[in-house]
Amino acid sequence: MDALKSAGRAIIRSPSLAKQSWGGGKHKKLPENWSDTRETLLEGMAFNLKYLGMTLVEQPKGEELSAAAVKRIVATAKASGKKLQKVTLKVSPRGIILYDSASNQLMENISIYRISYCTADKMHDKVFAYIAQSQQNETLECHAFLCTKRKVAQAVTLTVAQSFRVAFEFWQAAKEEKEKRVKSGSDGEVTSSSQSESSTSLASLKGGEVATGNLLDL
Repeated sequence: MDALKSAGRAIIRSPSLAKQSWGGGKHKKLPENWSDTRETLLEGMAFNLKYLGMTLVEQPKGEELSAAAVKRIVATAKASGKKLQKVTLKVSPRGIILYDSASNQLMENISIYRISYCTADKMHDKVFAYIAQSQQNETLECHAFLCTKRKVAQAVTLTVAQSFRVAFEFWQAAKEEKEKRVKSGSDGEVTSSSQSESSTSLASLKGGEVATGNLLDL
């Protein structure tokens, strides 16, 4: 879970933005206290964007790294002269799901644990981008999307940041609940067991802690 915590810290946040409402195109306005509205986030926040493209990166996070990647992606998209693909990007504590807006066909389903960084690009202020580990070959990929407004790019970034926070809280709660159950069972055994049996209970507790790390294998 250290990876999830570090990824959460790596996300660019702006506390002043969290108090604003976001709108643009077909987007629903986020509630004024959206960062505290777990129900909305758990269901998944959907954003209608245009997919710019993808490029490989060497590191899992970094503002300069992502800025350079976005610059490459934008340049390639402009050079191609092709019409950008319209997509629906759904963000929740499970991760990011990407659909083709026209066909509603699933394009990507990225676990929150594979996402290491996201940003509203400073140079191209209508661009949202994230870095994630590929499920096929474990390479690091930077994906970029064109938003209707700068505020939408910031809103997507803040939504992913909140998703990291909620996912980590879920993991902590599940870990604590697992440890309580294991400890409760261990205490009952110790009262009527020998010292050797007590040692076995301690070993099972350590095993429980390790297993908990996979409880939220989203």
